[in-house]
Amino acid sequence: MKSVKSIFQLAACGALLLTTSATAASWQESLSSAASQLSQSTTNGTQGGASLSSLSGLLGGSAQALSSENMPNVAGILGYCMKQKLVSATNTENVKNQIMEKLGLSTPQAQTTTPDYTEGLMGLLNTAQGDQLNLSTIGNSPLAEKVKTKACDLVLKQGVSFLM
Repeated sequence: MKSVKSIFQLAACGALLLTTSATAASWQESLSSAASQLSQSTTNGTQGGASLSSLSGLLGGSAQALSSENMPNVAGILGYCMKQKLVSATNTENVKNQIMEKLGLSTPQAQTTTPDYTEGLMGLLNTAQGDQLNLSTIGNSPLAEKVKTKACDLVLKQGVSFLM
């Protein structure tokens, strides 16, 4: 009787493991499919926003795809992120203001004459790789929101590192 009970328990555990593996594989396939669909709907890089390589790098956790080419762009992106409510406004605003002060961008005139800053405010992230990732046109799907939030978090970390 004990061996029959043990066999049933073992079979139940095996079925549970198979179900969990299938669910994880299904989730991964769904994420890959969504990324593919999002990148296809936004092909041609700057015209539609994220290129496939930028989006894939972002989803894969590559911070290089999101590191800004320059600090004025970081300050602008932080402004965009606060406006879109993608980051905590209080800490982000403090970091943004300190960056702007350090760069001499505390006056409205200095801000409007700095293209990298104004592009950042519009959601255009100028990457260190020379690409431009348009956060405002990659969509509003849950996947796109995750991409935007990750971009904002990485740029915020870059800004904090600049101030240290």
